[in-house]
Amino acid sequence: MTSLYFPGGMPTYAKCTSTLSSPNLTADERQDEILQCLGSTLDETMSGVNTFYLIYAASLVFYMQAGFAMLCAGSVRLKNVQNTMMKNLLDACGSSLGYYSVGFAFAWGSSTLPGQQPAPNSSSTSFIGTTNFFLTNTDEKAFFLFQFAFAATSATVVAGTLAERCQMVAYLCYSLFLTSFVYPIIVRSIWSAEGFLSSHNDNNSISDVGVGVIDFSGGLVVHVTGGLTALIAAYILGPRKGRFVEVDGKWRCRDFPGHSVALKVLGTLILWFGWYGFSTGSTYFITTSRKAFLAQNAAVNTTLAAAGGTITSLLVKAWLVERQTGETEFSLSDALFGCLSGLVSITNGCAYVESWAAFVIGMVAGIIYLGGSKILVKARIDDAVDAIPTHMFCGLWGTVAVGLFAVPDYLKMTHEDLEYGGWFYNFGNGRLLGCQMIGIFFVTGWVSALMLPFFGLMHYLGWLRADRLEEIVGLDISYHGGISGRTQSDDDDDEASRQEHLDAYFERKRLRRETSRNNLRRRVIDRLTDSLHRQDLSMIPSETNEGNNITTTASDEEGRASVVSSGDTWQSNTYVGVKHS
Repeated sequence: MTSLYFPGGMPTYAKCTSTLSSPNLTADERQDEILQCLGSTLDETMSGVNTFYLIYAASLVFYMQAGFAMLCAGSVRLKNVQNTMMKNLLDACGSSLGYYSVGFAFAWGSSTLPGQQPAPNSSSTSFIGTTNFFLTNTDEKAFFLFQFAFAATSATVVAGTLAERCQMVAYLCYSLFLTSFVYPIIVRSIWSAEGFLSSHNDNNSISDVGVGVIDFSGGLVVHVTGGLTALIAAYILGPRKGRFVEVDGKWRCRDFPGHSVALKVLGTLILWFGWYGFSTGSTYFITTSRKAFLAQNAAVNTTLAAAGGTITSLLVKAWLVERQTGETEFSLSDALFGCLSGLVSITNGCAYVESWAAFVIGMVAGIIYLGGSKILVKARIDDAVDAIPTHMFCGLWGTVAVGLFAVPDYLKMTHEDLEYGGWFYNFGNGRLLGCQMIGIFFVTGWVSALMLPFFGLMHYLGWLRADRLEEIVGLDISYHGGISGRTQSDDDDDEASRQEHLDAYFERKRLRRETSRNNLRRRVIDRLTDSLHRQDLSMIPSETNEGNNITTTASDEEGRASVVSSGDTWQSNTYVGVKHS
């Protein structure tokens, strides 16, 4: 039989008996003190277990950043791999700074955190938090870490969509703005105990309609927010050069295949693995029977939805291709994004639906992904990694699916007073479905109202889109000084890194450097001239500019040239025929 141990190694019971207040206690008093000591020890142990559980779940969610990086790297052309990886790294860095400084405060400041006892008469509603900036007076650091990982995931959704044509500065600015203000307000509205749409707030603004918006793991809060932002950014940014071409009066979409299918598969499997932290960690605790049940139900449903999305997307696409060409082809890329679509769609209600429903939700998501991807092509919106149909469209479907498939008994485990569930369990009762639709309207309206002017301003200032020539030769060369390996051959029809474009790019770069160098020389000469004047030396400067060569001569009162500059040649102490009168 095992025993609980204190950190010092002493068994718990022995420790409790050795710390009795008096050796002369009665049997009842002795028993009470030992029970209090054992209860206190058990509470500390449970707190440690829950903290470790949340940190582990946060680590899995953050590990999804590696999955996004691999997926994006495999989906872009080789000339843009370094740039894409850099943007994924900036996501983590920018999100951590934005969420640490003000984002967490806006989302959870002055609000009762999950697991805490609410203060008396604290059932208030607020739109934005006003305390805990820079994590001041915040003891729940593990909870912050978990929420930061979610914020970083929402920001990373956009990375692949804007690949191969977005400036670095624009991306860093977007990441900071989204995670420090746009995303936190959505979190507070739907997840916080003071949110005006939150199902955990008894006085929310839609209590007359229903319990509030149900989003267990962030299908609406995280994925729809990131997916809609990606849609807005892609629309304003425009497609990659050569992606859509007009042939005989009709627009045709040219395929830009990624350089590595292996990286795409690796990234997808890493994301699937990290999704278990996404779904199960949203219980926040694991030491009660209800939380344990919800966690294991969420894990199983996550698996089944991913499988349903993968199989459906693969088979439906093969059927469509066979109908069009007469040949059967199984698309690995569609299977991978079908898998991710199933994962996104189950995120909202992974703990609240039955296993069969999870598989159905994933199947529908696979079809929605194929249709959404086709719609983007028709609209000539360029999404390099199909993040918009995967995260936005399937996130919207997952939000609606909660209103259809949520089991009343499962909902009561976190909402004790709730007497109804999804549409299929309470025919004629659409209150939960109505709340879900209100949540969709709020998130889409809030994101659109802020991100449309944000990206519009970035585009107007010229900070959003990369230079056309830099886009053709590849952002690895223009931003990082080189490519990751051999580029596609010149006979590829994507105009990528062909020799004439490289020559033009490097020639322009050389001219810019020469201009910068000449400007630097001019400033140095001006400073030297001013310095000589301050030393009471009479200078007579003369300057000519021929092409890119600048010749400047300055003489002292003896007629000697103190400084002579011509092109790359510097001389001194040369006599000139100028005499100071």
